[in-house]
Amino acid sequence: MSADFRSAPLAQLAYPDEFIHRHIGPDQAESQAMLETLSLDSLEQLLDKTLPEAIRQREPLALGEPTTEHEALAELKAIAGKNRLYKSYIGMGYYNTFVPPVIQRNVLENPGWYTAYTPYQPEISQGRLEALLNFQQMIMDLTGMELANASMLDEGTAAAEAMAMCKRQNKKNKSNCFFVDEDTHPQTLAVLQTRAEHFGFDIATGSAEELPGTECFGALLSYPGSTGQLHDLTDIITRAHEQNTLITVASDLMALMLLKSPGDMGADVVVGTNQRFGIPMGFGGPHAAFFAFRDAYKRSAPGRIIGVSVDSRGKTALRMAMQTREQHIRREKANSNICTSQVLLAVMSSCYAVYHGPEGLRRIAERIHRLATLTAEGLKDKGFELRNETYFDTVVVELGSEKKQQGLYQAALTHEINLRKVGDTALGLSLDETTTLEDVHLLLNTFCAGDHALNLDKLDFEISAHNRPAGIPSVLERQDAVLTHPVFNRYHSETEMLRYLRRLEGRDIALNQSMIPLGSCTMKLNATAEMIPVTWPEFGQLHPFAPKEQTQGYQQLFDELQQMLKACTGYDAISLQPNAGSQGEYAGLVAIKKYFESRGETERDLCLIPASAHGTNPASAQMAGMGVKVVNCDKDGNVDLADLRKKIEEFGTRIAAIMITYPSTHGVFEEGVTELCELIHGIGAQVYIDGANMNALVGLAAFGQFGGDVSHLNLHKTFCIPHGGGGPGMGPIGVAEHLAPFLPGHPVRSVPDTSPANGTISAAPWGSASILPISWMYIKMMGKNGMRQASEIAILNANYVAAKLADHYPILYKGKNGTIAHECLLDLRPMKDGSGVTEEDIAKRLMDFGFHAPTMSFPVPGTLMIEPTESESKEELDRFIEAMITIRKEIAQIESGEYSLEQSPLRNAPHTQDDMMDENWERPYSRNTASRPAAWLKEHKVWPTVNRIDNVFGDRNLVCSCPSIDNYRD
Repeated sequence: MSADFRSAPLAQLAYPDEFIHRHIGPDQAESQAMLETLSLDSLEQLLDKTLPEAIRQREPLALGEPTTEHEALAELKAIAGKNRLYKSYIGMGYYNTFVPPVIQRNVLENPGWYTAYTPYQPEISQGRLEALLNFQQMIMDLTGMELANASMLDEGTAAAEAMAMCKRQNKKNKSNCFFVDEDTHPQTLAVLQTRAEHFGFDIATGSAEELPGTECFGALLSYPGSTGQLHDLTDIITRAHEQNTLITVASDLMALMLLKSPGDMGADVVVGTNQRFGIPMGFGGPHAAFFAFRDAYKRSAPGRIIGVSVDSRGKTALRMAMQTREQHIRREKANSNICTSQVLLAVMSSCYAVYHGPEGLRRIAERIHRLATLTAEGLKDKGFELRNETYFDTVVVELGSEKKQQGLYQAALTHEINLRKVGDTALGLSLDETTTLEDVHLLLNTFCAGDHALNLDKLDFEISAHNRPAGIPSVLERQDAVLTHPVFNRYHSETEMLRYLRRLEGRDIALNQSMIPLGSCTMKLNATAEMIPVTWPEFGQLHPFAPKEQTQGYQQLFDELQQMLKACTGYDAISLQPNAGSQGEYAGLVAIKKYFESRGETERDLCLIPASAHGTNPASAQMAGMGVKVVNCDKDGNVDLADLRKKIEEFGTRIAAIMITYPSTHGVFEEGVTELCELIHGIGAQVYIDGANMNALVGLAAFGQFGGDVSHLNLHKTFCIPHGGGGPGMGPIGVAEHLAPFLPGHPVRSVPDTSPANGTISAAPWGSASILPISWMYIKMMGKNGMRQASEIAILNANYVAAKLADHYPILYKGKNGTIAHECLLDLRPMKDGSGVTEEDIAKRLMDFGFHAPTMSFPVPGTLMIEPTESESKEELDRFIEAMITIRKEIAQIESGEYSLEQSPLRNAPHTQDDMMDENWERPYSRNTASRPAAWLKEHKVWPTVNRIDNVFGDRNLVCSCPSIDNYRD
């Protein structure tokens, strides 16, 4: 230890900014070296060349100083401690559950799972794809349907997507009415009503028995109902089909272990949530929803579907099927604006089913139902009246008066029990996997004011010995076997499950292996300290409709995070409800629409969208009931202001909004953005700024200060919530003051300063609340200076990569001073014309180097879009640059005739261990060139587990269920 160190003042030995240096990849020396490559002296010079002066934010962010990881965790722990964990019997689609520790540790807390990207590159995503295929098989088995997608955002939005799909599919019934069973969860009804309003549909509600007499194109029936009742829906569905009405059934996966499936009753679509399959309540999310449907509807289904195909060696391989339905291709014709599913949560729930297996799941379901039966019979023995004689886990007690209801509700609170108020005179009790016999004793004693005369053991014996009525009628008992595939029957010991999860993880590339340089997706560090609070019970075990007095920790978290996000965006108000970026887009456009309606400007029905926009933008506009008009881009990739003026002149006050992305999807800070905002505001319209690329903006410019009226913020991009293999995401919106009164509300738990009349976007009031601590931790540990530094280094890293690659690949778009923003587009079209090498060839060849590919052919066909983010060190950037230069040299070998295209390393990529084990190597390049094209690969090599997958075969032979285990054998 040096004398200087020992004699230094204590203030100089403090380390409040230690996290900044851990989050940001390049150190000072590396940053300076990169600046020298750019012939610049400082970051300030780079920013002066890159950002328009008109939008520059010179004052510091209104955030605090940075804190250490340990300080931030301690502060957040104190906040979490303000949440009070009562025993919840509220139900309504949310149940306490046990997350098997082997799944919590090895999936939920494992960066190999939570930092992966959406499996667009299937050769390095086979582990996630197998887990998602298991998910689809599980849903198909339990619902009795022919197909299922790979998850959706939540039950409410799944039901809304089902409504839209039924309208698309139903060509025989021209009605605009959609019927909803009155015994449906109120949050689901609210989401349906909001979506229907902007689609121009009418919603009719009534008892399920009223459906056959209602003229409607589709209907949602609940099985079990929100209050627990069970109906045999077979006759109702048959009669509805005779009237050309398509039927969606909202169901419960755990109940379906014991109940006859909706598919057996004739359902067309089945939706619900996977939450109780091993996913914490988390104050509302994130959870995976399921969406099952008839095979005939597959071309109209929303979301993603995993399919079985083969690779170039004929080996079984998995991929996302029917990818042409993705929004960046179909745009305003897309089936939905769901660009993210809930992959991580779908994986968890499918692993829960794999671990427990059919017998284990049936035991859990039977135990829940037996305890519910004990509770119901015990209440009846004490003279209480039950609303329903049929039930799985939920009973409703009729009390006759509001006074009795309130008295028992308060009595339960004194025992730290939360019940559900049903109407003004009844209480609901929903039991779950965590309920014990002791809990039932306490429940009954609460209702009976401590009367201990009831002998539960004797009652249980009587139910068993004398076959007293149970809640499930015999006609509704499940008779068919489910989850018979070997994957659900092999891994029931922890040893086997642990190894299975490790095998799956090893088939993927995630951020714990190498950088993922995807443009517009911002795959940055998701720090461990940020992730730790997600599994704290104080955040994870809270019901979203728990009384407000029990949720003070969450309320403080929301308030503080909203202030942080307002500081980062310059907006006046934030809504945390949208639980994906796509949902944020929709919420923002709905707020704009509500604003104009309040002013009587109902003629505003058009949304202008630049040709360079994210594909979800036009889909969101269409879902909000707006027509789309495309604004051209100029030769430099900017919004063509001359064309914008023409559109304004042509459509005038029909224009409600323009949706732009800033910095642009072309990777530049457009100089004309303030003029664009002025032109739109000049006709009284609104400026929607997509926040997808905000990672280059925080601390440098603010949407709300240079002309934005509303933006969604991808917390899973800029603010460090991980992508989770394609979800969870969070897409809160920030709005200017005049739009604040139109932020989404909620019918069950009021959101401060909002009205339910504004509509409900997500099933839970605060969206996926349990992952919001991640963003709180990130901003807290970075502080005002760290947040700005992250943006600066993101821009530096991108410009460094672009400069190093510019001599090898043309950079399609640059700013007026020759720099880029946070990402760059490599123009492959000239090279493609000369060699035949495609962007897909380069993407697959990068797998041999251990890298995930950049974004392909978006927003311009024939390009690769690269975004390195601030988290990557210069050493990692240099590895990627070396890989891309090596690939360019291989392309040159094709151009010179040294290799034919078909016999080149690029066209045969990726190379697998199967290739290396071929006895007869007959290719014109060596095995070493194939598998270790860079020196660092001798130290560590990630092997793709399958060769290039045949997409055409997969679409022509669509199989979306688990293949026989023999398919995986040679």
